[in-house]
Amino acid sequence: MSTNSNLEAYCKFFENLNKDSLYENYNYFFDEKSIFQDPFQKVVGVDKIYEVFQDMYETLYEPKFIILDMSSSNKQSYIYWKFTYKTKKDSKTQFFDGISIVKFNENSKVEFHIDYWDATSNIYENIPILGAILRFIKKKISIDG
Repeated sequence: MSTNSNLEAYCKFFENLNKDSLYENYNYFFDEKSIFQDPFQKVVGVDKIYEVFQDMYETLYEPKFIILDMSSSNKQSYIYWKFTYKTKKDSKTQFFDGISIVKFNENSKVEFHIDYWDATSNIYENIPILGAILRFIKKKISIDG
């Protein structure tokens, strides 16, 4: 399969991901050497990657990835996405954008998937005391601060 075909299938996997997605769906894209990394963790192997997403579905309500754009080069691929979710405390839909860098190996499995998104603005600033401190620091170091 070409890198573009891999990427298109992989993006469809993420757009269709839900709490009932089977382990076999993950196993199609990941193997025991696949690396997944985001601002919270770095895990290796399809089992751990599966656990990360199962935990996401236990922690959040209605989490969903919306693929906004994708691009491939000979070496790696890039995915621009929007993540939407609700929390247990708030029924209002929250969202943030992110970028993923993905590389497929010679067997069309994900070698690595690294997510880049702003954890401070999107998560930490919403934690009551920590959020107030971070917003204060952010204001102090900004040009307008």
